[in-house]
Order: sequence, then structure tokens, then C-alpha cells
Amino acid sequence: MPRNKAPDSNPPDNSTWHALSADDTRSVLKTSDQGLTESEATKRLQETGLNQLAAPHKRGALQRFFAQFHNILLYIMLVAAVVTAIFQHWIDTGVLVAAVVVNAVIGFIQEGKAESALDAIRNMLSPRATVIREGRRCEIEAANLVSGDLVVLNPGDRVPADIRLFKVKTLKVEEAALTGESVPVEKHADAVQADASLGDRYGMAYAGTLVVNGQATGWVVATGANTELGNINKMLAAIGDVGTPMMRQINHFSYLLALVILVVATLVFFFGTAVRGESLINMFMLVVALVAAAIPEGLPAIMTVTLALGVQRMARQHAIIRRL
Repeated sequence: MPRNKAPDSNPPDNSTWHALSADDTRSVLKTSDQGLTESEATKRLQETGLNQLAAPHKRGALQRFFAQFHNILLYIMLVAAVVTAIFQHWIDTGVLVAAVVVNAVIGFIQEGKAESALDAIRNMLSPRATVIREGRRCEIEAANLVSGDLVVLNPGDRVPADIRLFKVKTLKVEEAALTGESVPVEKHADAVQADASLGDRYGMAYAGTLVVNGQATGWVVATGANTELGNINKMLAAIGDVGTPMMRQINHFSYLLALVILVVATLVFFFGTAVRGESLINMFMLVVALVAAAIPEGLPAIMTVTLALGVQRMARQHAIIRRL
């Protein structure tokens, strides 16, 4: 039985396997047409880790809910609610508090849906895989696949890792999850140009895609986070909290509005007490009423409803919106 060795320490970049011939791929991976030996597969698994996509750090539900209140517009609404409560305008207070809570609930639900959609990407990896090891066909946990494993693909299989095909029989693969192409792609074992786009790499079958017709065998060239699907998962996990241009403008407007209200209220207070000789209590109540009247209580509610409607329309087109 031939003894397999670990792949070269500097194998081709994951984006260039499609440019190698089947013989070159076999040589680089240090594998064979009989697959890896069990001992070599175990050794490689220890070196590279499981064929899984890492789950990103998640905030708890309570933390995610309270994070929805971190918005200057909501701060203004809460101040307005406190002011109206001081004047015992309970209906206005109730409306303001309800608007704040509704805004937080909508954002919380939408962010939860986005997290579920991201979880679905990690679940696109097949749980089982058919491999040939030491010349024998067997079914194993897909998480135990390693580079150099010889995988057999049949109709209905979800591709368990990135695979360089070398034996193909009328194989068609649906790659909509990666390329957006709704029509299944016909595959072959020939190498293509190194600069070929993802959808034109006909000698490759990528993790998470679906075999709709034909059969094929090929060698695993990338697993887990190193697959094309893993790259997408890493990019999504790396997306920070970047405000949209509209939200940045609204926040800027809110800060300016808060500053203007504070300056005007201060000037009115000092003018009334120092120039007009009004009592501190009367001027304080007057300034409080002025602040309450200047705050645009309806703006955050209108913004929330408008954004929620936009999110619903985008969600129907299968877009993932992480933040409202």
C-alpha cells in the first residue's frame, strides 16, 4: 500500500487549484487514486483541524436588546418622555415610551433574523461525505475530511469541501449559494485559466453547492474556513457596525439639534433670571417646557417605521440586513 505524505508546506493558493491539472493536483496534495491511508488522514486532521466553519462571537439576547437603545434619536425621545412626565402629561409620556420600545423591538427582531441567516451559511456544509481511503469506499463525518481525501459525489449530495475534480460523468452542480447563478453548471476535469472567475472554474466543486446531476470523484483541496464558503463566512463575521449615510446624517442632525436646544434653553434661563428677575423655579419650568416643545418626538418613530418597511422589502429579495 503506498504511503501518503503531508501536502507541501506551501501549496497553491486556494484560488488557483482550478489551474492545475489532475496529475499536478495529485502531486501537490501527495495523495493517490486510492485515496489517503487512515493513518495519514488522522495525521492531517490533527494538523488542519475539523472541516467546520467557526461560529462567530454572539451577543446575548438581553445585550442585543439593550443595544437597540444606543441611538441619539432614542435618547432625545427618552428625555422628552421624562419632561412630559414631569408635567404629568401621561398620554404623551406613554406614546413616547411606546415608540422607543417599538423601535428597540423591531431592531432586536431584525438583528435576530440576520443572525439566523448567518447561521444558515454555516449549516450549508454537508454532514456526511463518501470517500475512498486505502482503495475502499466508505462514508464518514464530513467534519473529518482533510486535504487529499478522495471524495465521491452523487446526485443530491451537498459538496462537503472544496474539491478538484479528476473523474467526471455528466456532472452538474448548482452554485447559486456562491455565484448567484440559478442555472446548474456543467463540470469537467480540465484545468482552466488561473484568472477564471468563480463561476467559470469548471474543474472545481465548492463546499455548500449541490450536485443535481451526474457523478464525479475528486480530491479535497480546502476544508473549513479555507473554503470559498469559509471566506464568505469570515467576511460576514468581519463586518463592523457601519452606519448608512442616511443614519449618519440623522445622527449629525440630532447632535446639532440637541446642542441648539441646550444653548437656547440656557440663554433663556439666564435671560429670565438675570434680566427679567423671574424666579428660578418659574424659569426652570419654562425651560423644561421649551425643551419638550423643541424635541421632534415624531422623527424617530417615522424613521423606525420607514426603515422597517425598507427592511421587509429587502428581506423578500433574500437580502441579509444585520442592523435596522
